[in-house]
Amino acid sequence: MADLNAAGLAAKILTVSDGVAAGIRVDKGGEAIEALLVRSSYEVVERRVTPDGAEEVAQALAGMCEGFAGLVLTTGGTGFGPRDNTPEGTLTVVDRQAPGMAEAMRLVNPLGRLSRGVAGTLGRSLILNLPGSPRGAVECAESVLDVVPHALRLLSGSPTRH
Repeated sequence: MADLNAAGLAAKILTVSDGVAAGIRVDKGGEAIEALLVRSSYEVVERRVTPDGAEEVAQALAGMCEGFAGLVLTTGGTGFGPRDNTPEGTLTVVDRQAPGMAEAMRLVNPLGRLSRGVAGTLGRSLILNLPGSPRGAVECAESVLDVVPHALRLLSGSPTRH
């Protein structure tokens, strides 16, 4: 089981992009998300890249969440492109959906209405699908980061004050 930092906030980032996976595009979305997480007192314990595709996303998420208690953010593959299948891959592995978080992320920007991203839990991990654009990914993550620590405490079975 991955250890959390002193604040109890561990995170992993999965970039979903054929171009980044092929080495022909820079992972600007992953970099922007990592910078936000570090500023927000999260310890980023893993970054991974996978090509687009539902099966590739599902396999990567399953591996990243195994034995991990924390936040897993995906960036990319949430739009209408023919290979944008991050939500479909995510839905094949989550135990439970967290629709309120996905909806909150969609509300931060008018372009959010075009996002098909989902949120849900897998074991003790909280998975959030973010857009591939650095600005969109950061805006969406910022819209829910205030409630993520509470969600992670609930997932871990830790006592919480309601």
